[in-house]
Amino acid sequence: MAPATVQDISKETKAGDVKLRQLERRILDLERAAKGAADPNKMNLLVFDSSRDRLLAAFVMATGSAACGMDVTMFFTFWGTVALKKDAAQIGPKSMVERAFGWMLPRGASRTALSKMNMCGLGAALMRREMRKKNIADLDDLIASAAELGVKIRVCEMSMNLMGVRRKELIDYPSLEYCGVASFSEMASQANTTLFI
Repeated sequence: MAPATVQDISKETKAGDVKLRQLERRILDLERAAKGAADPNKMNLLVFDSSRDRLLAAFVMATGSAACGMDVTMFFTFWGTVALKKDAAQIGPKSMVERAFGWMLPRGASRTALSKMNMCGLGAALMRREMRKKNIADLDDLIASAAELGVKIRVCEMSMNLMGVRRKELIDYPSLEYCGVASFSEMASQANTTLFI
C-alpha cells in the first residue's frame, strides 16, 4: 500500500469538513424544529357544548390530566360559555336577542341538561343522584378541583358578545381569562393534545 500523499490527505480533510458542515446544519435544523414542536405535557380542551354529560367528560379529562402533571387549558366557546355563568339573574342592559339567550340557556353548571335522555330534567336529576350514591364528583366539584389543580380556563370573547354574556355573570375562577380564536390557535399549536368536546 502506497503512503498517503499530501493531496490525498487534503482531499480527505476537505471531505471531512463538508460532512462536518452538513452535520452542523442538520443539528441546527433539528434544534429549530424542537423549539417549535408541540409540548407533550400540554393539553387543550375546546368546550363547545353546555350539555351536562359533555361538561362532566371535559372536566374529568381536565382534572385527571392536571393531576398527572399536564398543563391543561380549557377554551369555552359558543354554547359552552353558558356553563360558566353564575346561577344568578342577568346583569346589565341587553338586547332582546341577548335576553332571549339568557332565558333559554342554562344559568350555570348546576342547571345544565343532559345531551340525551334528559326527560325534562329528570334524567339529569337521576344522574346526579346516582353519582352521589357512587361517590362520583359532580360538575360543581369538578370545577372546584380543576381550579385547585391549576387548570386554566379561557373564554371566547366573540361568543360572549354574541350571546350577551357579561364578564360579571361568569363564575369566580382563579385562572379565567378572555381571549379569541387566535389565542386558542396559538395554544393548540403548542400542545401535543387538543380535544373538541
